[in-house]
Amino acid sequence: MVTNYDQTRLVSSDNKHRILLADDEPDLLIVIKQSLEMAGFHVETVDNGRQALDSIRARAPDIAILDLRMPGMDGFEVCRELRKDSLYEHLPLILLSAAGTRDTKIKGLNLGADDFITKPVDLQELLARIHMILKRTQQGLDANPLTRLPGNVSIQRRIKEAIESGKPLAVLYLDLNQFKAYNDAYGFEAGDKVIKATADILVKLTRGGKGVVEDFVGHIGGDDFIVLTHPKRMEALSRDIITDFDGMAPIFYNAKDRKNKKIVSTDRQGRVVEFPLLSIAIGICHNGLRSLTSYAQISHYGAELKKFAKQQPGSAYVVDRRR
Repeated sequence: MVTNYDQTRLVSSDNKHRILLADDEPDLLIVIKQSLEMAGFHVETVDNGRQALDSIRARAPDIAILDLRMPGMDGFEVCRELRKDSLYEHLPLILLSAAGTRDTKIKGLNLGADDFITKPVDLQELLARIHMILKRTQQGLDANPLTRLPGNVSIQRRIKEAIESGKPLAVLYLDLNQFKAYNDAYGFEAGDKVIKATADILVKLTRGGKGVVEDFVGHIGGDDFIVLTHPKRMEALSRDIITDFDGMAPIFYNAKDRKNKKIVSTDRQGRVVEFPLLSIAIGICHNGLRSLTSYAQISHYGAELKKFAKQQPGSAYVVDRRR
């Protein structure tokens, strides 16, 4: 159960892009940080690769700038680790290096870096490249703009790859109950915070030791999410998601609604109705008892199972037991 959910991760004070800057040269950190902040960016600085990786996983920036040579873990290693994780495969990365050799640049680009800048850093060039990468990323990014989780193109690709691999597969389809009523009563901004918080829970539980790197979290759209995991973990993971969501949900209500455990809003026919607090429904299909052969089939099964879960009181999950 979540008792002290960190709401600071849900809200940004403005729409400025966030940059993570990692370099073990303190003077250079200060100069670049000041220049980027004057250009309108939020900048977080760290002085080694391990801290850079931890910071990105804690709260992904809009772009990361990594020095190639850092103690403990260098820019190459950070880049390699990020590109292994589906959650960060679209995160823009710029590598900085005093050794701007052809082989070094090729290695960085082959690891998935978006750009490579040679030291000493030309600040105007760096700014121009940042703006170019952010513009290109916004235009072509499949990730959901609200949660930054992979969107439908990545979801379909991951499911197709999982089917073709022939490995054990479980697919969790997740949807929030009473979300429209909450959105109508509290407003779209509050609804966005709920969606972001739900995404945080899914990421935490699939990346926080209970899941493994093969687990995949996607945002279908609105309040609909998807998780790919192993059938052995599907029910335990669903229970953990429900526990954390039910522990978190009350913080999004005012004291009166929280005490009454309900809100008064209008339904789709415009009638005044009492609605319970937010809960989460999970439909689980898997290939443990019968084959999964296509994205369309899995999508159909998931929607069907999720519908049954939504008919249960409060948060619930339903597993496909058919053979």
